[in-house]
Amino acid sequence: MLNKNIVLPSIVLLLGLALTACGTSANVAPANTQPALAAPLPSSTNAPAAASTDASVPSSPNTAEAGTTSVSFARDILPIFENTCIKCHGGESTKEGLDLKTYAALMAGSRNGSVVTPGNANDSYLVDTLVKGKMPKRGPKLDPAQIKLIVDWINSGAPNN
Repeated sequence: MLNKNIVLPSIVLLLGLALTACGTSANVAPANTQPALAAPLPSSTNAPAAASTDASVPSSPNTAEAGTTSVSFARDILPIFENTCIKCHGGESTKEGLDLKTYAALMAGSRNGSVVTPGNANDSYLVDTLVKGKMPKRGPKLDPAQIKLIVDWINSGAPNN
């Protein structure tokens, strides 16, 4: 039996990728299309997600299940932060005390505490804010594939690699 909480977001992601590949503008989608955080996200133990009415973070067609991909902080995660987050979290300022310029600074968290819980994206404030579309406040939101990379990296233990 297929899990509708996984299948539907995957179909939506594939349709979005197909439209992008066809040259259709990404601005066609409504503003509220950011994926909602499901409880729980797939973990590295490959346990099935609990039933939820929220949509889960869609899978990227180029990645396997969470925790089974080889996501690198330096190669995959840091460039996302540099392109979308550093202006407010590490450039001229560090809003809420959160600096995303280095692995050590990210893992130190913010004035409010830890933002990454290694091995558990469900419990990571960083993922929650990205998935709910709260961050970044300025500029374009992260796309589902970028969020999936961050989720996979955290679920794999958030290694400094």
